[in-house]
Amino acid sequence: MRIFLLLALITASEATIGVFVKLTGDAIPIQTLNFYALSFAAAFLALSIPQTTGRPLRFPRGNVKDTVIIGALIAAQISVFNYAMTLVPIANAVVFWSVAPFFVFIFSALFLGEPAKKSYVLIFGLALVGIVLAKPLAGGDWFGNLVALSTGAIYAGMVTYMRHEGREETGNDIFWSMAAGAILLSPALVLAGPGEVGKIVAYPALGLSLPVMLWAVCLGIVSTGFAYFGISLVLKQITANIYSLVDIIVSPIVAATLGYLVFGEVPAQGMIFGGGLLLLSGFLLTREMSRGKETAAVHPCQCNRTNAVGA
Repeated sequence: MRIFLLLALITASEATIGVFVKLTGDAIPIQTLNFYALSFAAAFLALSIPQTTGRPLRFPRGNVKDTVIIGALIAAQISVFNYAMTLVPIANAVVFWSVAPFFVFIFSALFLGEPAKKSYVLIFGLALVGIVLAKPLAGGDWFGNLVALSTGAIYAGMVTYMRHEGREETGNDIFWSMAAGAILLSPALVLAGPGEVGKIVAYPALGLSLPVMLWAVCLGIVSTGFAYFGISLVLKQITANIYSLVDIIVSPIVAATLGYLVFGEVPAQGMIFGGGLLLLSGFLLTREMSRGKETAAVHPCQCNRTNAVGA
């Protein structure tokens, strides 16, 4: 019961990404906001992992290359996804991100030599119908929709790389990857500027005036740090199928609902029907691909801790 409560909290935290990005507005450039998010996430992980596991963080000296590569992919995926949130409604971003399992299917066949079963192809066809119904190239949101689709490809590339490297255990290396990602994004402070970090913004709906930096902190700690750390815990006790059901279907629905409640964003009818079909087919494909490979990586928090010195 406790693990499913944690899973519910993770779902809620992931669903807040778009809300915190949009509440920040133009006060902080999105490139810099992404750096802040990963920095706060890394700080949260640095504090929470030793407290929870009872083990100190140890530098993965024998695994620096993979740690940096995964960190770069995390930074790219989070940055592009957050950028998509500035361009389109939350529902669009989360629905088109859900094409990730189909890119995993393609990349696994191309780079890992995993055979494409007939069921994969049939589900892939179902997903294409969903994409057609959702009309990603229609209207003024076409560019943001394409950005969201590219996020799914980056995420799939990260998962495929981890499977190629044999990542099968949930461990503590996620902190080092998150920290590497933050370092890689740090030039944004110079290139885009630090933003109006001291700005106070009035929110009439809340009846409050709050510092804009609060949303950057929440994006890093709540939406990113807590979500990644929580997933590293639940994946030790639940199957990939259960996690995928939440990650691919439940979390986008919650995020889209928050978009409606907070910003009044109403998805188009085609997005509702096409998106629903796309989410369902994504879950079905993930379930099929995980048969017999229950320990295969499904999330970047699945970093093999045995490479860390002293682990």
